Amino acid sequence: MEGFRLKIFFSVVVVLLFFFQLFEVALASRGGFSFDLIHRDSPHSPFFDPSKTPTERLTDALRRSVSRVGRFLPTAMAPDGIQSSLVPTGAEYLMNLSIGTPPVPIIGIADTGSDLTWTQCRPCNHCYVQFLLFFDPRKSSTYRDSSCVTSSCLALGEDRSCSKQKHCTYNYSYSDGSFSCGNLATDTLTVSSTAGKPISFPGFAFGCGHSSGGLFDKKISGLVGLGFGKLSMISQLKSIIKGRFSYCLQPFSTNPSVSGRINFGESSIVSGTGTVFTPLSRKGRDTYYYLTLEGLSVGKKRFPYKSFSKKAEVQEGNIIIDSGTTLTNLPQDFYSKIEKYVVNSIKGKRVKDHNGIFSLCYNTTRKINAPIITAHFRDANVELRPLNTFLRVQEDMLCFTLIPTSDIGVFGNMAQLNFLIGYDLRKRRVSFKPTDCSHSIRTVGSIG
Repeated sequence: MEGFRLKIFFSVVVVLLFFFQLFEVALASRGGFSFDLIHRDSPHSPFFDPSKTPTERLTDALRRSVSRVGRFLPTAMAPDGIQSSLVPTGAEYLMNLSIGTPPVPIIGIADTGSDLTWTQCRPCNHCYVQFLLFFDPRKSSTYRDSSCVTSSCLALGEDRSCSKQKHCTYNYSYSDGSFSCGNLATDTLTVSSTAGKPISFPGFAFGCGHSSGGLFDKKISGLVGLGFGKLSMISQLKSIIKGRFSYCLQPFSTNPSVSGRINFGESSIVSGTGTVFTPLSRKGRDTYYYLTLEGLSVGKKRFPYKSFSKKAEVQEGNIIIDSGTTLTNLPQDFYSKIEKYVVNSIKGKRVKDHNGIFSLCYNTTRKINAPIITAHFRDANVELRPLNTFLRVQEDMLCFTLIPTSDIGVFGNMAQLNFLIGYDLRKRRVSFKPTDCSHSIRTVGSIG
């Protein structure tokens, strides 16, 4: 009899927990939620290295940015193969969240250029060293392996395979040689919002990595996919957040103890004076956010955008907007026209960037009278101030943050500084609103 009562008691507890989670989700869908965004070089960041100078940290970030652009190419992925704590890692940001019941914390690269969220799991046959505990699916009461016929498994495309146990497995390879392989599974995702109360989302599909390696840092335990595809966090929570999220990136020179934010759902809506909207395009890989850039103006001189296509007219979806790429990459011929006009507009001594990253640099310890550069997206003109287009890489050197590339056009995060940028997947558009991001956010403590 006593055993029967215990079974009844635990059954009631499970049911109450389930309904409590549904209640939390309902509240999140009504008001949205937000997470802190912490600069990678802040003393609060797990990546902070006090032994490095600001110049060294910046150089590392720029090199990662240049290498990241290659991943957007069609061959970048091997064919066989709400506001949250976000910490810029130069070319990446980090997000704090938890997986499982009870929740196990993970710190993952928050990536608008990826879909699948994954973390390293036990048992791990071949994994890189990480500071946080590995997620052990055997200790989570809500963990479930996904079968090979689920829609989540099919969404993996060529990156999926099927185990002997009929479990869905994934095989992700990145252009820098890094990789993650393991089981596709579902479990409860828990996030700590800036409102102070954790929010849980049951049945979240993610990758439980049993083999991973490459250039991943030991301070992170995986990746958080914020892309356009079906497996991304944005798509999986679309019924709750209505396919909407936004972020505000503060300039590198601001107080590092001040956090940025990424917002989900109702709290992510961008509106008001100065807000402009441009349509999203679907093209190539569903993962990426493609915009149509019609031209750039340097001062009052406008240059029609010329992409890599030989066609004369502007191509739909000719540039990717990416929060993880620092610099803006433009086709060589088009860039040369922009640079020439910028040089004619600025009086100063040009110097060579010995790191080979920038094409245009000036020797000066002062600010320069740089022209306003306007990005003419379809239906939206976005004015880029000198803080968006010039970066002090040394005490006596300023460099132009637009660079030439032979790969694909990318609108990087330097160009996005001090804009509240919103993504609306249902309306298929991106919004820009000029915002002082250092004043619209708050001071935070450490993560990790």
